[in-house]
Amino acid sequence: MIKKSLNTAFVAAALAVVSIGAFAESRAPEVDAVLNDLHDAASKADYNRYFSHFTEDAVFLGTDPSERWSISEFRTYTKARFDRGNGWTYIPKERHVFLSKDGKVAWFDEKVESQKYGNMRGTGVLVRSGKAWKVAQYSLLKPIPNELFVRIVEMIEPQKASNNPAPKSAAPAQ
Repeated sequence: MIKKSLNTAFVAAALAVVSIGAFAESRAPEVDAVLNDLHDAASKADYNRYFSHFTEDAVFLGTDPSERWSISEFRTYTKARFDRGNGWTYIPKERHVFLSKDGKVAWFDEKVESQKYGNMRGTGVLVRSGKAWKVAQYSLLKPIPNELFVRIVEMIEPQKASNNPAPKSAAPAQ
């Protein structure tokens, strides 16, 4: 009887976890909404909607070491791409949002998935601008499993030593 009760409790708990999913009740649903809409706008190459979510002095950090884009640089790159109808799709799978005590700053990390690049990670900072949240910094990276890390470093560091960095205009990962 006890074993049956424990099994039933375990199944019920597992179903509760599955039904809640990766986006359990957020302490900052407005921040989640902004980030979700940012990803949706990018996937639809919606330039105006996408950039409406950034501050005027935002920074976008791409996957290439040279990709530290001011918002004006990132707008230039993105405009041409979005005008051709070429957005990028990252599907949020898990997100953690934290708020400052005064409620004016939020920071997050999220797992996102791309058909082309697989699992990726985004991190960033949002600031409250009036009643709206705006992205002040977004950083996109590819997590590297620990067991592969040394091999990846060995592949990257010779390029760095050759003093041949990627051009600043390198496109962000899609």
